[in-house]
Amino acid sequence: MSDSLTPTRHRPFGLVVAAASVPMFMATLDNLVMTNALPVLHTQLGASVEELQWFVNAYTLAFASAILIASALGDRFGRRTVFLIGIAIFGAGSVLAALSTDPGQLIAARALQGLGGAGVLPLSLALIAGGVAPQRRPLAIGLWGGISGLGVAVGPLVGGAVMEGWDWQAIFWLNVPVALVAIPLALFSLNNDFGERARIDVVGAVLAAVAVLALVHAIVRGNDDGWSSAGVIAEIVAGAVLLAGFVAWQARAKAPLVPLRLFRDRSFSLTNVVGFAFSFGTFGAVFILIQYMQVVQGSTPLEAAVQTTPWTLAPMFVAPLAGIFAPRVGTRALMIAGLGLQSVALLWIALTMSETLEYALLVAPFIMAGVGMGLVFAPSATALLATLGATDHAKASGVNSTVREIGIALGTAVMTAIFVGAGGELQPDLYVDAARPAVLVGAAVLFAAAIAGLRLPAGRSSRAVAAEPDADREPELAPV
Repeated sequence: MSDSLTPTRHRPFGLVVAAASVPMFMATLDNLVMTNALPVLHTQLGASVEELQWFVNAYTLAFASAILIASALGDRFGRRTVFLIGIAIFGAGSVLAALSTDPGQLIAARALQGLGGAGVLPLSLALIAGGVAPQRRPLAIGLWGGISGLGVAVGPLVGGAVMEGWDWQAIFWLNVPVALVAIPLALFSLNNDFGERARIDVVGAVLAAVAVLALVHAIVRGNDDGWSSAGVIAEIVAGAVLLAGFVAWQARAKAPLVPLRLFRDRSFSLTNVVGFAFSFGTFGAVFILIQYMQVVQGSTPLEAAVQTTPWTLAPMFVAPLAGIFAPRVGTRALMIAGLGLQSVALLWIALTMSETLEYALLVAPFIMAGVGMGLVFAPSATALLATLGATDHAKASGVNSTVREIGIALGTAVMTAIFVGAGGELQPDLYVDAARPAVLVGAAVLFAAAIAGLRLPAGRSSRAVAAEPDADREPELAPV
């Protein structure tokens, strides 16, 4: 709902989509720019393999830790308000990252970026859902997914070009003008919608944040300290106990960060399961493969970015089409097809990768993986909100974004652990044999997600929408 004291403004459809999506594009772009920069940072900052994954995980962990409370703050104080604060924090983190002179400083700056991203990504989806007419929502979400795909596509290209023409610091300076444009655009175009104005669940936020941090940190240090070491086991147990405590607290809290009633909705629950597996398998594998192109194939960052465009460019075109056709074909069919294509593509790459593999043989699986990603982006966002009321959009988006970011963090940590455990190092002769089992795990997780997706509601358009639905429920998709 909108602020009762401020009349709702109706802005052009394209302007609303752009205002909510540009900051999300900035965050998506930066994540993949960072991945492409890892080999360079390994050399120029003297970063270890563990520090390289913390350049990624510092962002994702801070994001996942803060996203639920950011969504709750958006409901209470205004979604646009928190969205704008998130953009400003992300921009400040980018400046500090560019000024970093050692791995520790860069990790801290990436964590600050993650805190800013927590106020951007989930609220961008909620602001789009609340800013357009319900019948145009699938198209808006499709365009939102396409812009996200654009970030996926140009992120490695921008990173490669910047690092080849300037230096790695410039990949962070690029965020500053984007943030300066995004803030006034959002102020002009977006309504300051509110959700349920309840007290913030600080206890729940602390329990969730510490639980996630303990689990991921245990996985990251497992190979170095030993999986049977007292410290690793203690962190895993502590994380599991804290997660159980979080769920118990949410069941009794008056204003929970995650209303457990949402999980009674089959589409919401299964979309989160699929989203976690999608992020785990896809981005964990990307972390390994983007370095394969440089370490083994001998490509420069720009060459590696150009070579991976058959993968990264496809979602930009496929996601909007998936959003358009989702009401007719059904979100379930598109998501299962996308997950299946990605699983087969990663299996193909894992079984064929070698020190002497010709690049031409990677083009077909790259295209397959990219099309698969595009088929998951928009339909999963549509399925997430399909049967929920408008007041639940921010919390639902927050839960889904948290689950996805945890998937990215755990996927990166687990696949790096597999890589390191198999004797992998950033040298051509020691990379391939260790990378292969890690990529195979990604393929297996994506296949499991496709199987889980079979239980999703079909998600086709409902022809039986009430003439005047409740203001808090806008059911444009039927479970079927």
